Amino acid sequence: MNAAAPPIALVVSDVDGTLVTTDKRLTPATRAAVKRLGEAGIGFTVASSRPPVGLRDLIAELDLRLPLGAFNGSTLVAPDLTVLSETLIPAATAREAAARLAEAGLDVWVFAQGAWNLRDPHAPYADLERRTLGVEPAVVGSLDPLLDAAAKIVGVGADAAHLAACETALAAALGTGADVHRSQAYYLDVTPAGAGKGGFVDALSRRLGIDRARIAALGDAGNDVPMFSRAGLSIAMGNASPAVQAAARVVTASNDAEGFSRAIDEFVLHRHPA
Repeated sequence: MNAAAPPIALVVSDVDGTLVTTDKRLTPATRAAVKRLGEAGIGFTVASSRPPVGLRDLIAELDLRLPLGAFNGSTLVAPDLTVLSETLIPAATAREAAARLAEAGLDVWVFAQGAWNLRDPHAPYADLERRTLGVEPAVVGSLDPLLDAAAKIVGVGADAAHLAACETALAAALGTGADVHRSQAYYLDVTPAGAGKGGFVDALSRRLGIDRARIAALGDAGNDVPMFSRAGLSIAMGNASPAVQAAARVVTASNDAEGFSRAIDEFVLHRHPA
């Protein structure tokens, strides 16, 4: 690390694949690391592909007090989940995205009007999303009326290779109309263009008066790379792909091997084990 680098004043972390384990748990070591940040006077918040309601338990368990980024940072919420700012996918882009995801044989979910909306409540990964978010989906006959107010559209499928191919094709088709990234091997997210985690870092820098050079960002997926490019210190998880790791300044252990707490101690607090 560069000894001349300014001290970190704020840490922004991705959630799934970074802050929590693969089975969506906050470990005692992670909780303790967040507490150590607070004791050192360093702010902490999260930027996640989850909707605001999916951050509720984290807010309570970690006593989060700063604005949080939902839907990859395109929706900024207060710790009480009041929406501070929100960007939606343009309706025409949302309709094209939903149509192309369906044509690719993926289940389609639409997050709009504060709800998680789907047509088949028994589709693959619906139960996992229920456990992750702690809410039930709204089951609708048609997603079409919701596409005028979509904050996020998700294509869901168990075939990781197919989803990766869909990511490439959909990103090319939508161009600058939306951001397209896999947030998990089985989720392909469509979110508002240019309003992702990089923009969230910029927004926090302005709101809190903290220079971006003093912000650290942790993540594991392609949707975290824009955040890496805006933060002064970027930390990739050991479970991240080689491309994501190459985009970060440093790499820590995986999310299932206490990578978050190890990164906080080594790269932010500079606490090295004996």
